[in-house]
Amino acid sequence: MDKELLAMLVCPLCNGKLKYDREAQELLCYYDGLAYPIQDGIPVMLPEEARVMDADEKLNTSPGRTGEA
Repeated sequence: MDKELLAMLVCPLCNGKLKYDREAQELLCYYDGLAYPIQDGIPVMLPEEARVMDADEKLNTSPGRTGEA
């Protein structure tokens, strides 16, 4: 993913920052709990195409959290 493109992209619902998950090829919005897919190098920024993150995934990987109890 191009770093300049990543810096410009925001969540289409809340306009918040997205975190790039290279392994899963997704852009994550922790505020809305959505994971937008990247298909063939192109971010699909449609909420209806986004995967809903489960509560544990959202809490354990949100900024400021280490995942440890």
